[in-house]
Amino acid sequence: MIRNWEDIIVVIAEDEQINFLFLKAVLKPTKAKIIWTKTGRETIDVCNSEKVDIILMDIKMPDLNGLEATSEIKKTFPNLPIIAQTAYAMEEDEEASIEAGCNDYISKPIRPERLLTIMSKYIKIK
Repeated sequence: MIRNWEDIIVVIAEDEQINFLFLKAVLKPTKAKIIWTKTGRETIDVCNSEKVDIILMDIKMPDLNGLEATSEIKKTFPNLPIIAQTAYAMEEDEEASIEAGCNDYISKPIRPERLLTIMSKYIKIK
């Protein structure tokens, strides 16, 4: 399925460049605008300065981890969809992500079509 998200701003919160480049390549056909943040604090700052539509939040990041950053972001932007994307694949990791405020969860290695399907549930076409 072809998705046209050219008016959508996606934040990829990911400290590992190779993981960012993979996600960027998955999203390229959608034409979404991508903003790369490498720390939890940077992700919060971008949310406060841009009209973000969705966040792909890595859980393990420097300074504030993804769960801490999600909790902070949800205080100001409770309706902003955040999808945890993490190598932590245990059931309790998914529960912790949801408890922190993430709307959904996907474990690495990420299957591209699965990610796009999950994101489609939350993206509102403008």
